[in-house]
Amino acid sequence: MRADVEAMKADIEQSIELLKRRLDWEPALRKLDELNARVEDPTLWDDADAAQATMRERTRLSTQVDAVRSIERDLGDALGYAELADEEGDEASLEEARAQLRAIKDRAGRAELEALLSGEADGNDAYVEINSGAGGTESNDWAGMLLRMYTRWAQAHGMQVEFIEETVGEQAGIKSVTLQVKGTNAYGWLKTEAGVHRLVRISPYDSSARRHTSFASVWVYPVVDDNIEIEINPADVRTDTYRASGAGGQHVNKTDSAVRLTHIPTGIAVACQTQRSQHQNREQAWKMLKARLYELELEKREAAQQALEDQKTDIGWGHQIRSYVLQPYQMVKDLRTEVETSDTQGVLDGDLDSFMGAALAQRVGATRDAVEA
Repeated sequence: MRADVEAMKADIEQSIELLKRRLDWEPALRKLDELNARVEDPTLWDDADAAQATMRERTRLSTQVDAVRSIERDLGDALGYAELADEEGDEASLEEARAQLRAIKDRAGRAELEALLSGEADGNDAYVEINSGAGGTESNDWAGMLLRMYTRWAQAHGMQVEFIEETVGEQAGIKSVTLQVKGTNAYGWLKTEAGVHRLVRISPYDSSARRHTSFASVWVYPVVDDNIEIEINPADVRTDTYRASGAGGQHVNKTDSAVRLTHIPTGIAVACQTQRSQHQNREQAWKMLKARLYELELEKREAAQQALEDQKTDIGWGHQIRSYVLQPYQMVKDLRTEVETSDTQGVLDGDLDSFMGAALAQRVGATRDAVEA
């Protein structure tokens, strides 16, 4: 078999072995058998909450196991095809087999990263808040570009995006926006994007064509399941209502239906204006507040580990994580992981997986070398 095919085979087999170790393969298979048997038990739904928890666990484990088995099966098929093509000297078929192996290798790499998403809320949907920094129109436009980037990323991964709150810029872009991203492991992937994002470019709003630097912040927190109890004292929450913003016209909302909740002890504030009913907006805002407080608790649990990481480098600019330079050269660079690319347009169109994957591996301390050690 050709040397390059053998190399890809070795890489994929190494990924499979790593995946099985992370999943604790044999116990995982036994656990899945137990869950499948439990699902067949007609008394399962006597306790609806317990049944839902069982179904979620079964789905999660089944997805992981099926991914490994699918990679193993497709690897065997591709290698058989490559071996046959090599024996017959069919270069076109051999190149097709190489393409299959490259695709399998990519799948295996993504599956490795998916296996890292073992946090308490990683599998949940996510809220994403984007806020423009100082700088008026420039920063508002940059926040709008980030909104488009994350929307494109979510859609490329089969996730749904729902607008919760949006405040548009006076001339362009947005001042702030809150999205709910719905999909498997949405929070697990997007949590690595929290921080300050910096853009350097020739301003389209500057008649002198000068280079400008703009900032926008991204905040990500999980949508909390109803079965997770977060106690909030209503006396600690200030409620404000205001008129929802919109483009105007006959359908513009003329009532104070938008709701903003502020948790006084922590200063956390959330807002919702997507529904015409104040009651519906209030209900959604309470869910968001609950999620923010839950994320705060998760952050406290990671405080000791994060303190060690913070000692390693001075990120500056208030937790800046990534720079997007469009002028005088083309470069997107993550300051945490040193991952960079000159394909700036691809990144702004939502190609974020390499950045997310590296940040995720760094965050959980589970790079391949660390695992193999």
